Amino acid sequence: MKKLTFLLCLFLISFSFVFSKDNKREFRGVWIATVDNINWPSKQGLSIEEQKQEYIDILDEIKSLNMNAIIMQVRPTADRFYKKVNKEPWSKYITGESGKDPGYDPLEFFVEEAHKRNLEFHAWFNPYRITLKNNEKIPENHVAKKNPNWVIEYGGKYYYDPGNPKAREFTEDVIVDVVKNYNIDGVHMDDYFYPYPVLDKNKKVVPFGDNKSYKLYGKGMKIDDWRRKNTDTFVMELSKKIKKAKPYVKFGISPFGVWRNNDKDPTGSATRAGAENYDTLYADTRTWIQNEWIDYIVPQIYWDFNLKVAQYDILVKWWINEVKNSNVHLYIGHAAYKIGSNKAWRNENELIDQIKYNRNFENVHGSVFFGFDKIQKNSLNIKTNLKEKVYETQILPPTSPWIDIIAPKPVTNIKAKIIKDGVLLSWDDPANNYADYYAIYRSTNKEFDEKNSKYLLATVKRKYGLKYLDKNIEKNKTYYYKIAPVDRVHNQGEVKEKIILKK
Repeated sequence: MKKLTFLLCLFLISFSFVFSKDNKREFRGVWIATVDNINWPSKQGLSIEEQKQEYIDILDEIKSLNMNAIIMQVRPTADRFYKKVNKEPWSKYITGESGKDPGYDPLEFFVEEAHKRNLEFHAWFNPYRITLKNNEKIPENHVAKKNPNWVIEYGGKYYYDPGNPKAREFTEDVIVDVVKNYNIDGVHMDDYFYPYPVLDKNKKVVPFGDNKSYKLYGKGMKIDDWRRKNTDTFVMELSKKIKKAKPYVKFGISPFGVWRNNDKDPTGSATRAGAENYDTLYADTRTWIQNEWIDYIVPQIYWDFNLKVAQYDILVKWWINEVKNSNVHLYIGHAAYKIGSNKAWRNENELIDQIKYNRNFENVHGSVFFGFDKIQKNSLNIKTNLKEKVYETQILPPTSPWIDIIAPKPVTNIKAKIIKDGVLLSWDDPANNYADYYAIYRSTNKEFDEKNSKYLLATVKRKYGLKYLDKNIEKNKTYYYKIAPVDRVHNQGEVKEKIILKK
């Protein structure tokens, strides 16, 4: 250890990230589903310690793959995984019994552990689903029981009526109360607004039973247009409420991968998907993007390059055009759950090639994966391939300049100390600074581009201390370090360079 040579350097330079193949920032996230115990907890009724350990194992896996975000389902069926907002019952997916207190605050634990690893935490809500399975009972003390006029039964399942303003506002207020009470980084929804159509025994679509609210609030509109307006209103109102509560909390939605097929609308995609956001789910994603009610959109492009009715590359290009010149980031939703399922997905490079394809386009800012269990199990070497072929190094998430562009002040009093386990870096942060975390860059070359992610050694959350221990060092090497402050929406501050230690 005494033979090691260390140079700690920080120099004054303004960070203006020029996007390139090597240094483009990237959102790398995974969906963790709690509904029906898909991902967490693995089964109902586990002890608190077992639940916590399962979640920690998920986070450690995410971090080891150089990802930077988790999207965790916290309200799957008009229930809750949080203690501080108690308008709905505790989820049965935790304890096995609806309304039963799990003995701790899962969401508070989720956020704290994610932030220890400097992973963004996005809370994922289902807005209208009350029950998941046919003939499932609504708990007697549920708000839906107290307000039966809010509820519609459809295909043996229960939903809040998106056309009922009180039901819609109730959902909005539950979500905003979570924003106010928890230190989350984002609010997230998937494709479940109006439910997917149910077919009768003759394979005809069963009508959704919202005639009562349509007569009250339709105001002469065609019913399809009125339904889309209801979804638009929900997205718009929720967006405003989130930003009023905490402007830095991002709002993102992950719709079905096809807006409209171009046989119905010439501006739609060259696809022939059986479902469409606009016509099937009454979700006009184009309007949300054009009005910038959301900060990011993650279309679920769960198909491969060779599926002609919904071809991956065709859809990516279509969505790129949708977000062009807007303040809405485009991330792509990938079907990790399909790995090994058919000929196309038995190609272990299908998912890898999709990520590489995305990187050809400036407007694709990252990826999110559904089917985390396949990644955990390293199905078809997916974990190995992610780490070795596309996620070789850590990376910072994209900035959101429409939210904030002011970077925090540089850190000061940087020190380096050789100790038994490695090099201990420490620094001070100016008073009243608003750094949320610190990016630590390292190279064996004196002159290196700190904008390039391959030099990003680690990130350290401010609340966990102004220090970092670099254990991964080799004898007879000279190391150069740079430490940059980064704010809540990932604006990186200036870096000062000074040789602090040389041995």
